[in-house]
Amino acid sequence: MGLLAFIIFGLIIGLVARALMPGRQSMGLVATALLGMAGSFVGGLIGSLIYGGRMFELHSAGIIGSVVGALLVMFLVGMGGGRRVSA
Repeated sequence: MGLLAFIIFGLIIGLVARALMPGRQSMGLVATALLGMAGSFVGGLIGSLIYGGRMFELHSAGIIGSVVGALLVMFLVGMGGGRRVSA
C-alpha cells in the first residue's frame, strides 16, 4: 500500500473511530489521520498475531480491526492525556 493510500485510509479509519467513541474529541484532521494510522497498525498487528496472516494485507477483518485498534488508541490516549488542574 502506498504512503498516500495509507494516510487516506488512516484518515477514514480515524473519522469512523471518532464517530463511534462517545464524548467530544477535539482534534484536527492531521491528528485524526495519525489516530487512524496508529489504529491500523495496532489492529493489523493484533490480527496477524491471532490469525497468522500478513500484517499489511487489506481485507474486511483488517478494516474492522483497524477501527477497533483506533478506538483502543483513542481510549488509551484519553486515559493518559487527561486534563490536569494545577493549584
